Amino acid sequence: MQTWNQVYDPFGNPWLSTLAASIPVIALLGMIASGKVQAHIAAVLSLVIALCVAIFAFGMPAGLAGRAALLGMVTGFFPIGWIILNVIFLYRLTVEKGWFATLQQSVAGITQDRRIQLLLVAFAFGAFFEGAGGFGTPVAVTGAILIGLGFSPLAASGLSLIANTAPVAYGALGAPIQGLASVTGYDPYILGAMIGRQLPFFSVLVPFWLIWVFAGFRGMIRIWPPILVCGASFAAAQFLISNYVNPWIVDIGASLVSMGALVLFLKFWQPAQIWTSPALRGHDPSIGYGQPRPVSVGAAVPGDLPKVHVGGRTATSREIMMAWVPWIILSVVVAIWGTGWFKGLVNPLFTWKYEVPGLHNVIMKVPPVEAHPKPEAAVFLFTYMSYTGTGVLIAAIISGLIMRFSPLRLITAYLETIWVLRYSLVTIAAMLALGVLTRYAGVDATLGLAFAGTGILYPFFGTLLGWLGVALTGSDTASNVLFGGLQKITSEQLGLSGILMASANSSGGVMGKMIDAQSIVVASTATGYFGQEGKILRFVFWHSIVLASLVGLLVMLQAYVHPFSAMVIHP
Repeated sequence: MQTWNQVYDPFGNPWLSTLAASIPVIALLGMIASGKVQAHIAAVLSLVIALCVAIFAFGMPAGLAGRAALLGMVTGFFPIGWIILNVIFLYRLTVEKGWFATLQQSVAGITQDRRIQLLLVAFAFGAFFEGAGGFGTPVAVTGAILIGLGFSPLAASGLSLIANTAPVAYGALGAPIQGLASVTGYDPYILGAMIGRQLPFFSVLVPFWLIWVFAGFRGMIRIWPPILVCGASFAAAQFLISNYVNPWIVDIGASLVSMGALVLFLKFWQPAQIWTSPALRGHDPSIGYGQPRPVSVGAAVPGDLPKVHVGGRTATSREIMMAWVPWIILSVVVAIWGTGWFKGLVNPLFTWKYEVPGLHNVIMKVPPVEAHPKPEAAVFLFTYMSYTGTGVLIAAIISGLIMRFSPLRLITAYLETIWVLRYSLVTIAAMLALGVLTRYAGVDATLGLAFAGTGILYPFFGTLLGWLGVALTGSDTASNVLFGGLQKITSEQLGLSGILMASANSSGGVMGKMIDAQSIVVASTATGYFGQEGKILRFVFWHSIVLASLVGLLVMLQAYVHPFSAMVIHP
């Protein structure tokens, strides 16, 4: 079949071409932010708009555009939708059995202070699931737990998204690093080490930012010691593991260190004023901007933690332990599923490889995106046994049997979960279809080239390119694959370190994770905040931009200013 070369400036005017390329994402975010269009409808309409832009503006043959969109739809369900479906299935089982109520109370048993609960659940526990599974798992799990602890749906959604930033570059056992290495040719250990010289600054900052957003500056500053312990311990482990061990276990190791350090610290320190309000500052007028309802002011004693009460009685140690069993099983299974040896064991036996006819190697990426014309592969690898979602399903079934659900009830509960998530699954499929289509059409590359033309300011805008990539695709891995080669080529032309800018693509990308439509849908699904995706987007949008800009400023310093420039690894 005749090949088709991508066109990055179809109008012969970079400004007009960039404007045309931005129409689908502007339409999508605009409809979601308006709150007047349901997310699944907005996603489908934006996909239609993207098809029109690809075909009529960028000259993509209609047949190629349709096949790319269909490939994206399938990719949206496997693996993304598959993870969400099975995580929510497990969550619903634990709720039905009452075990989730015990679990949420056991978290409260560590501390009643809502701010510290956020550190434990949203930041540290979420980082573990990001490292083990990624692809929406941490937001789904932590959002559900925060809802169970009494946080409002907006608070549980928005705060989980903000917390799930610093760990993203090493998520899913280093998948973004591996993707970046595959398109740049750089050693993944070197890339992981360079990213480990950028993100630790934000691993310290994000916990402070998280609590400030929730409780305000005064509410944050009053518990600065545990925030610092949580963030600094994570950052130190993140730097040491990424630079001296490997990039694959960074999140898992750092999250365990952070959780252990925080729990140990709380045995010797408790806030003088316990913040018991779960309200989000500025979003619940009935409680007055989330001001705390103090209990035992000045009487908090280190190590004096409340007992766990369930249904008006004190839960036994065995009940508390059993409440954690499903999530321990989930953690162990997801960690095993993410390892290279497990994938190597099952993928040769349980993989269906499908090269999309009429699309595979038909589209050519050309200069300046690639140094030489390169065919774009279109292969759907149905590695169904090694999918993280499959591991989650197995964990859910094991947990369900432990909770003494009958096989029939497990089946009916699963069908009920599919029905509850029907719109979310449609949304995710349409979102991924849009992202894959724009990638094959060269629309994303057009946006990337606009950032690449910023000259001396490229370290800043190149970092924002990574942010844009994640906002568009919903994945730091996908953003790295999409723009990693462009970052290398452009930085070399400008005399910058290719390793610095390739790493900046990933580090900047993590801040786009909180606004990508896929993550927002996952958050709204996990918290039962259906139809309110616009509120979530409006809540996190400016936090995403400001944090991404701060990453860009750090990369600018690393590019040009000593002693920051001494941190840069050169090819």
